[in-house]
This record gives sequence, C-alpha cells and structure tokens, in this order.
Amino acid sequence: MWTSIKVLIIPVLCIVAVFVGMAIGYVVLGKRELADVFDLNTWKHMYDLVFAP
Repeated sequence: MWTSIKVLIIPVLCIVAVFVGMAIGYVVLGKRELADVFDLNTWKHMYDLVFAP
C-alpha cells in the first residue's frame, strides 16, 4: 500500500512544482497576471519566441 502511494504522489508533486514554478516565474519575475499563466496562447507565444528561426 505505501509503495503505491509513493509511486502516485511523486509524479503529482512534480507536476504541482512545475505549475507553481511557472506561476512564480511569470507573475513575480515577469510582473504579469496569474490568469495568463494558464492561457495556452501565452505559452505558444513563448515557444515561438524561443524557437523562431
């Protein structure tokens, strides 16, 4: 039982850490609104900026 809980909780905590990191980076460092963090167009725009030819 304990092993299955560990197997499930570790990936969930990693995903939560990614979302918290994106929110902190975008809101605190970027000085933008929190709602924009969860907008797909925001991340598409960032992807285009990074990988533009």
